[in-house]
Amino acid sequence: MKKTQTQADHSNPVISIRGLKKSFQDYAVLRGIDLDLYQGENLVVLGRSGTGKSVLIKIISGLLKPDAGEITVLGHNMEQITEKELQDLRVRIGFSFQNSALYDSMTVRKNLEFPLVRNRKGITRAEINTAVETVLDAVGLSQTINQMPSELSGGQRKRIGIARTLILNPEVMLYDEPTAGLDPITCIEINDLINEVQQRYNTSSIIITHDLTCAKQTGDRIAMLLDGQFQRTGTFDEVFDTDDSRVKPFFDYNFIH
Repeated sequence: MKKTQTQADHSNPVISIRGLKKSFQDYAVLRGIDLDLYQGENLVVLGRSGTGKSVLIKIISGLLKPDAGEITVLGHNMEQITEKELQDLRVRIGFSFQNSALYDSMTVRKNLEFPLVRNRKGITRAEINTAVETVLDAVGLSQTINQMPSELSGGQRKRIGIARTLILNPEVMLYDEPTAGLDPITCIEINDLINEVQQRYNTSSIIITHDLTCAKQTGDRIAMLLDGQFQRTGTFDEVFDTDDSRVKPFFDYNFIH
């Protein structure tokens, strides 16, 4: 299934990156990259494992410091941001971790309540209940509210992880390998959910993946990370309309292998 193109506001980048560099010891992971994420857009950062995709979103969310470059997130210069401003900014950014990052000792309800209670001082029990029920309905898992994470399938855990992120109504979503370790049918369901979140919550999203089916189904725009830089950017068809020996085998493995 091909992604239905949405109308992103290209006059309004919610994330802007210029000259970003990051090395670990002598290995340069990111070598001076430029990137904009526009309001209402699903942007896929595509690349092989170990190319720095996850490093990029950890830098965007303030979990890692860059070696050089400028990053602006929702109007904040990440180099100059205070600790208090960073805490407030993270509430506006949803981070969907690869392993879902659920608390195994808490029910689904308690997992979803946790970020609300921590970040929304003075919120009432009725407001909490409504918020929990709303996001569970959004991800199609209302029936799991009293279950433990250990009772859920991998796809259900991924959905609950996304629901826990949505409960704070983030403006930006960062998805780290959302389909990793899932069977093909569940991957399609997660891809559909990412698109539903974009439409229902009007989010701007960066989707980190090496899964071309995920990229094709969710991305309004694709940015392909090769050798520490974005070598090709555009629609899925534009990115893969090439004989580049670094790109073509990647496509062939995913769709022909």
